[in-house]
Amino acid sequence: MRILPLLLALSPCAAHALSVDAKAMARFDIGYATCEQQMPQMRGHRDEAWLSLWRVKADAPVRAQLEAVRKGPVYRAERARVLKAGAASAASAASAASPIDQQCQGLWNETQRMLQTKP
Repeated sequence: MRILPLLLALSPCAAHALSVDAKAMARFDIGYATCEQQMPQMRGHRDEAWLSLWRVKADAPVRAQLEAVRKGPVYRAERARVLKAGAASAASAASAASPIDQQCQGLWNETQRMLQTKP
C-alpha cells in the first residue's frame, strides 16, 4: 500500500499535480540563497533546483504555481521565522561551511543533470 503514493509521485503526470509544501520551500529558498553566494553559477536557477529534487521540469505552469506559493502567507511566515532563527545562530555557521559547500555542490550537480535530460 505504501508504494502507491510513490508510483503516483513518479508518474509523468506528477508535474501537473505538483503539491508544494510552502514551509519546506521557504527553508529551501533561504538555503539556496546561501549557495548562490558561494557559487555564482547557481544564480537564477532556484526553481530548477527545487523541481530537480522531484525530477520535475520547470515549465510555465509549474513556475506560476511556485510563484503563487511564494506569495502566500504560509511561505512568508515560515521564511520570516527561519530568517529570525538563523540570525540567532549565525555564529555557528562558520564552523559548518564545509558541509554547506558540499550540499550546494551536490544540489547544483543534480540541477545540471536535470536540466540536461530530455523532456
